[in-house]
Amino acid sequence: MIVDLVFLASVVVIWSMTAYQLVLTVAGYFYAVQSSQDREVLSPAGLDWPTVSVLVPAHNEERVIRATVQALLEQDYPSDRLEIVVINDGSTDRTGELVEDMMARAHPLRVVNISAAEGARGKSRALNEGLKVARGDVIAVYDADNTPEPDALRLLVVQLLRHPELGAALGKFRTLNRRRNLLTRLINLETLAFQWITQAGRWNLVRVALLPGTNYVVWRRVLEDVGPWDERAMSEDAELSVRLYEKGYLIKFVPAAVTYEQEPETLGVWVRQRTRWVRGHNYVLSKFLTRVTRFRSPLIAVELLSFLCLHYLFLIGIVASDILFVLSLFSLAQPSLTGPFAAVWALAFLLFVLELVLIASLEDESLTSVVALAVVMYFIYCQGWLYVVVRGFTEDVVLRKERVWHKTPRFETTRT
Repeated sequence: MIVDLVFLASVVVIWSMTAYQLVLTVAGYFYAVQSSQDREVLSPAGLDWPTVSVLVPAHNEERVIRATVQALLEQDYPSDRLEIVVINDGSTDRTGELVEDMMARAHPLRVVNISAAEGARGKSRALNEGLKVARGDVIAVYDADNTPEPDALRLLVVQLLRHPELGAALGKFRTLNRRRNLLTRLINLETLAFQWITQAGRWNLVRVALLPGTNYVVWRRVLEDVGPWDERAMSEDAELSVRLYEKGYLIKFVPAAVTYEQEPETLGVWVRQRTRWVRGHNYVLSKFLTRVTRFRSPLIAVELLSFLCLHYLFLIGIVASDILFVLSLFSLAQPSLTGPFAAVWALAFLLFVLELVLIASLEDESLTSVVALAVVMYFIYCQGWLYVVVRGFTEDVVLRKERVWHKTPRFETTRT
């Protein structure tokens, strides 16, 4: 009886997630088609462009900071309405020196220096220090390893001007080093799925998207209304997103605004980064549950809750399925239920692959390689996520480890 219940529960969880992901995939695909058709009207002439302050938090970023600042200086946004504020967050390498050198030759570039003794206390704190000196009516955020396309900032700001209900707008990010090795190829596919399914699909269906930590803009007055970045949050982007929705603001996904960023090239770096994300979501979830009744839209509240719980729903379904598979393999337990369950699992796998192929068709990806990567992702990469979720939960709930920001190492790389 217990085996049957566990079996049914795992089927229900996995298939509920699979079905919803399929709906989001289709919605994301149609949003992509619509967005490509709308691109020509994304930058109407004659707008009264607001002043924009671009905040770039940087801690020991000497390998990448010059390329990032140069890409921001080359934005086709009115130069008299743009300032770039690099927050040199306690760097002990040449980050500050490199920025100072560029600042001498670039009018809109400024630097905020935080001493080594006071620095490296998290991205949120660095952003808040930059916000104190920023002069713009719009605040943009880019990570120190980003190289946005020249029109990225303008395309984001246009959305704020055209849609007064928006508190913020976010663009798309691509993996700069996606062809470096198998791990970066898998991460690239994962990020595409996240953006076209979770971001585009949710926006198209229920007007929900979450700030990704980079390549986004937010009205300064909105930040003054909801408050600055939470310095206790390890996922400051998700935490700020929740507060924006709580106050009734919307956040729009704008795929035409593209930036490129580095992703982990080694498994150890990937595990540390993803563990930080899980722990960050744990914090946001615990904070969200105490404020859920304040949301003006119950639908948005439910959607945010489902997103924040996604790691654990995935964990429960997959772990239950894995346990039953092992028990059945060694004839230790067999569900007494009858039905086409093998076909059900096979169909779930095929839908997983189909969703990735559909999403990859929107980008410059080889569909043949996507199918092969999807198999690896389903049977290996997703299992790695299980370890990360358990690790994050253990560090937060069991060990109660202090939340410390661990910076992701950078690599000297060019677009591949």
